Amino acid sequence: MSFVGDFLDDVARSVGFLSRLPVPARHFVGYDGRLSRAVRAFPLAGLVIALPSAAVAAALIALEVSSLFAAFLVVAIQVLVTGALHEDGLGDTADGFGGGRDRDAVLAIMKDSRIGTYGALALILSVGLRVSALASVLPLFTPLGAALTLLGTAALSRAAMVWHWARLPAARNGGVAAAAGAPQQGATRFALAFGVLVAMLLFYVAKVPALGLIAALIAFILTVRGFGGLAERRIGGQTGDTIGATQQLVEIAVLGALALTV
Repeated sequence: MSFVGDFLDDVARSVGFLSRLPVPARHFVGYDGRLSRAVRAFPLAGLVIALPSAAVAAALIALEVSSLFAAFLVVAIQVLVTGALHEDGLGDTADGFGGGRDRDAVLAIMKDSRIGTYGALALILSVGLRVSALASVLPLFTPLGAALTLLGTAALSRAAMVWHWARLPAARNGGVAAAAGAPQQGATRFALAFGVLVAMLLFYVAKVPALGLIAALIAFILTVRGFGGLAERRIGGQTGDTIGATQQLVEIAVLGALALTV
């Protein structure tokens, strides 16, 4: 099969893995469920996944709807499209890291489907910070600029997932991330390069100032490395939950950086 055909399959599989959007069954014929190569398409899948919320944001800005209402609606659509996949990872990670005394306890808590105080607070803060950042940023852009900013953030946060996944070993055997396979080096490099370049290009076209571009990139790097270091100290690596948490934390950090600099 050609490179283009392989890549389109990887995009479809990534969209299917990261969201609840319907994906044609032909992309999964003979597929073993591993994502080692498919992670290269995570940033592009992020663009696809963010399209509904970006389109709604553009329409609401054009209609001069309340920025707070628009921000809440954008976040709500994102949650619906992803099935709260990343929020689930953030909540489980917060519960484990907050309540576990040692590695085994942290992993046990993270595996528990029930949500605790740390997880609930993390989700409240995640939604609140994203909504408040969007409410301050969206009115500053044209409708197209608002949409492009959301798409750029989506691409960057999915590239962050691949980086976190690739730079740390699996913290437990048999987890979702371990079963999906460690990202290939080439796929990781492609995802990072594609995600960063596309995000910066979209931000530039959206007319994000130079300071905003630099701040968003620094926020991306510091968040992935900082949270990755914490995960390594607490559980010795990554899990599917910490990969999802990385997406949330980077999205918060990038939107916060834009809110402070645009």
